[in-house]
Amino acid sequence: MVRFLRTAPNAVFVLLAAYFLLNFLVRLAMPDSLERDEAQQILLSQWLAAGYDTQPPFYNWVQYAIIKITGPSVFAISLLKNLVLFLAYLFYGLAARTALKSRDLAIIATLSLLTIPQIAFEAQRDLTHTVAVIFAASLFFYGLFRTLAAPGAASYLLTGVAIGIGMISKYNFALLPAAALVAVLLDREWRARLFDWRLLLTIAASIAIVAPHALWLLDHIGVASERTMEKLAEEGTGLSSQILGGFASLALAIVGFSALTFVVFAAVFRGQLLKALSQGSRWTRLIERMMLAFLLALALLIVFGGAAHIKDRWLTPLLLILPLYLCLKVEAAGGGDASQLKRFLPVPLLIMLAVPAILFGRVAMAGLTGDYQKLNVPYAAFAAHVREMDNVTPAAILTAEAHLAGNLRLQFADVPVLSDNYPGFAPKVGLSSESPLLVVWRNESGTETGIPPNLALYATRAQEVATADPIVRAIELPYIYGRAGDTYGFGYALIYPAAPPQSDAAKP
Repeated sequence: MVRFLRTAPNAVFVLLAAYFLLNFLVRLAMPDSLERDEAQQILLSQWLAAGYDTQPPFYNWVQYAIIKITGPSVFAISLLKNLVLFLAYLFYGLAARTALKSRDLAIIATLSLLTIPQIAFEAQRDLTHTVAVIFAASLFFYGLFRTLAAPGAASYLLTGVAIGIGMISKYNFALLPAAALVAVLLDREWRARLFDWRLLLTIAASIAIVAPHALWLLDHIGVASERTMEKLAEEGTGLSSQILGGFASLALAIVGFSALTFVVFAAVFRGQLLKALSQGSRWTRLIERMMLAFLLALALLIVFGGAAHIKDRWLTPLLLILPLYLCLKVEAAGGGDASQLKRFLPVPLLIMLAVPAILFGRVAMAGLTGDYQKLNVPYAAFAAHVREMDNVTPAAILTAEAHLAGNLRLQFADVPVLSDNYPGFAPKVGLSSESPLLVVWRNESGTETGIPPNLALYATRAQEVATADPIVRAIELPYIYGRAGDTYGFGYALIYPAAPPQSDAAKP
């Protein structure tokens, strides 16, 4: 394998393509129930909008386009996820080749993304917008490094495209180009890149991509920021406790993001890593200034913005550069030796086998462990029950939560699914004696109860015709890969239009 990676120019990308193909096939082999973010993508793919909720819409737009071609499916979800991740690794590897002279170190830097749990495991398990920002950040670093090393119109344009995509992938991405701007300004020679007319290409490309969502954001700033600020803030704490908690969470996030990478590099480069940390180059100084500016912005958010909870994945836009930064440090200290790639390679190969095995195993082995995952919930069996036992195809489906709504959308692909989380999506629905409104909720008690009040109110608002009394049912279905006797409960109601009143002439 070492010889293959060294002799074939793009061998590392072939290996990564095989890895993401494996993940794609493993997801197809798992149940067609959905994780939380997956379900949201299926739900939101019903309509195209400039904005949806607290997250920017780039990933939603691309997912919408794919689902328009394939229909709502696990295939569409997994295809996009693994394609975007592969492209992220590809551009990260190209950035490594731009900044590093050593091919071995460029290979190590690229494959070391697999040592970051948030990128290697969490991104595969159930992340979407973070996957988009991983791609955007990798593309940005490639465009930035190309522009600094050998500026051209294409590199300036590419950097602008990356900034635009990043800004509509995750709002915190804005800190990355801002940090890069500060870092480049502090370099005497590279500073000239900012006064090149081709920078207008960067600005134009980014504005063109961001503009549709930015216009939406002006009218929906509360929708976009409310939940994010709730996540950041901590209720009922004093200012000093909030600041201490914020810095503690930031420190833990940095450790959680980078610890495994440092352990792997320490094992591969041994004593040379400690020596390398005291060395530097122009590239490492650029990255260090970016890190300092990025972390300073987070510190200001903690002190003046009330942030008390910094999550490790929020550091993704900047800290994914860590493996490349460490490889640049090693190269600045005198490079490496031929044995380092050989010592390193078993680590990513093991991770490439472990990630899909764990993702599949945690679902397939749930019956043995009793730890049921979201993919073990029998949505397909519930849909089959409604079709066969009640003998209906609903005119529309109504739920109170996006996760359940997305799963039902997957099972009833041609039926509009309405969720109380997204009241703006309210298509006209015509009920009939053959096509009722299907209202669904999770029924943990397992008993037949009435429609939850919030759903009953939403159902009343959604319908413009008089309805008959609903038919309310409860059902317990076995978990997928579950133990005998372990079941999951659904409650549902069928709401039909009221029969028209009889005229006096028709009365007996």
